[in-house]
Amino acid sequence: MILALKMALRSIYSNKLRSILTMLGIIIGVMALVVLVSLVNGATSSVTDAVSSLGSDMITVTISDDKGSPITFELLDEWQKTEDSIGICAPYASASVTGKYGSNNATFTVYGTTPYYYDVEGLMLSLGRFIKQTDVDSHSRICVLNYGAATELIGYEDCIGEEISLNGMKFTVVGVLSENESIMTSMMNDSYTAYIPYTTLMRISTSVTDDVTTFVLSTPEGVSVDDTEKRMEELLLERFEDDSDAFSVSAMDVMEDAMSSITSVLSILLGGIAAISLIVGGIGIMNIMLVTVTERTREIGIRKAIGASRGTILRQFLLEAVVLCMLGCGIGIYLSWLILQIAAGIVSGISMSFSLNGTVVLISVIFCFFIGVVFGIYPANKAAKMKPIDALHYGG
Repeated sequence: MILALKMALRSIYSNKLRSILTMLGIIIGVMALVVLVSLVNGATSSVTDAVSSLGSDMITVTISDDKGSPITFELLDEWQKTEDSIGICAPYASASVTGKYGSNNATFTVYGTTPYYYDVEGLMLSLGRFIKQTDVDSHSRICVLNYGAATELIGYEDCIGEEISLNGMKFTVVGVLSENESIMTSMMNDSYTAYIPYTTLMRISTSVTDDVTTFVLSTPEGVSVDDTEKRMEELLLERFEDDSDAFSVSAMDVMEDAMSSITSVLSILLGGIAAISLIVGGIGIMNIMLVTVTERTREIGIRKAIGASRGTILRQFLLEAVVLCMLGCGIGIYLSWLILQIAAGIVSGISMSFSLNGTVVLISVIFCFFIGVVFGIYPANKAAKMKPIDALHYGG
C-alpha cells in the first residue's frame, strides 16, 4: 500500500499542471460546500442569538375587535396579580411623529408604554432611567431615547436633561438606551426611537386611546411559554365571546423556531448545490484517470508481465484517484478557511462571526473520499483487466 501511495504521488507530481486542473473541480466544490454552509450557520447563530436577546419567553397580544369589552390597565394589573401562569404585562402603542432638537429634524417612532415594558422587552440603559409609574400617572413629558437618536439628533450620548420636541411638545430626556449592534435589532428598530409614558402618547397622537390594543407579557419562572400562551388565549376567549379572530397571541420562541427551520432548509439546499459541484469534479477526475490509464498502457503490460496481480494494478490507479480527490479537498478546506477569515474581518463591526464548521469539514472529507473511490473505480478496473500481451503491443 505504501509503495502504491508513493507511485500515485510520483505520478501526480510528474504532471503538476494537469493534476492541479483536475483537482480544480474538487477544490471549488469543497469551497462552495464549506463556505456557503459556514456562512449560513454563522448568520443563523447571529439571528438566533438576536431573537433570544429580545426575550424568547415574551408573548405579544394584539386585539383587533374588543367586542365592547376593551382591555384596560386595571385588567392587566389584575391578571398579573391573580394568574400564576402570567408574568408581568406591559401595554404599548406607537406613533410616527416629528422630532426636533435645535435645527435638527427627524421622524421618530414613539412608543407609549409603562415601566414593565423595560423588563419584558429586555431593554438595557446606557444612561439615566426608564419610565416610572409616577410618569404614567401624571402624564409626564419625559422620554427615553435609543442610542441612535441621542448621538445623531442631539449629537452626543450623555444628553440627560436635554429637551427635544415631539410633534411640537417639549420632552425632557431622562434616559438613553445602550447601543445594540445585533442584526435583529437593526432590522426591527427605527433609527430614531423614543419611549414615553402611555398616557402622554394619548395627548400627542389622536390614534392612541386608553383602550389597550397591544401588550406584551412575560412568562413566570418555572412556567413554560406554551402554558402562558394557552392561559392568555383562554382569558381572551372568555372576554371576547369565544371569538378567536378578535385577537392574536404570538410568542418569540415561535419566531426563533421558524428562523431555525428556514436556515436549516437553506443549509441543505446550499449543501446540495455544492455537492453537485463535487460530483462534476469527480467526473473530471474519472476523465483524467482514463487518459492516464491509456498513457501508461505499456507500463501496465510490463508490470503484469513480471507478476503484478490484477488487484495490485487496481489499487494503484484507484489510490491515485483518491489521492487526487483528497489533495483537492485539503486545498479547498484551506482556501475556505482563508475566505471565512476575510468575511469575519469584513463583518467584524456587527454581531456576526464566521468560522469553519467541523461537521461540514468532516462531511466534505468523507464525500471527497467517496467520490475518489466511485469515479476512480472504473478507470482502475479498466487498467486491471488489461491483458499483458495486448498492453505490451499498445503503440509498439
